Amino acid sequence: PEDAGKAPDMGKGGRLEHDHDVGAVIVGFDRNINYYKIQYAQLCINENEGCEFVATNLDAVTHLTDAQEWAGNGSMVGAIRGCTGVEPTVVGKPSPLMIDYLADKLKLDKSRICMVGDRLDTDVLFGTDNGLRTLLVLSGVTSEEKLLSPENSITPDYYADTINDFFMEVPAKVE
Repeated sequence: PEDAGKAPDMGKGGRLEHDHDVGAVIVGFDRNINYYKIQYAQLCINENEGCEFVATNLDAVTHLTDAQEWAGNGSMVGAIRGCTGVEPTVVGKPSPLMIDYLADKLKLDKSRICMVGDRLDTDVLFGTDNGLRTLLVLSGVTSEEKLLSPENSITPDYYADTINDFFMEVPAKVE
């Protein structure tokens, strides 16, 4: 937030100074993305030896309001990738980092886990790429039309209209 309104000096001789000790640039969704932040990230990645480029996800769009889709974190990652030529390490879905850690730490059998989500390209892909069962709910990003489209190459094991389909009102038995 404190750099939301910053703008680099792009006049004659203008340059943006950056911290040469930055060892990683982590790109997550930012409602206040601006040219200053993109240039700062570019300088750190391109000029700081060993600086890592990490992305939390590559979501093309997100739903900030119910009125329309909005540019997602993938657009921000794309801006940094475009000006650095560096591919990020993706730590969120569909990367295996998260599930591998959890399965190891909690001693879970991945074949007994079901990934539930509303996106084919992150949630379902995360599940299928990592040996999980998958359930797509149609109450978010992915529509049934998109799921069943011949252009779609990502197939969940199951799908439902909404997660609420799993919750039934059943009176508790009191004995």
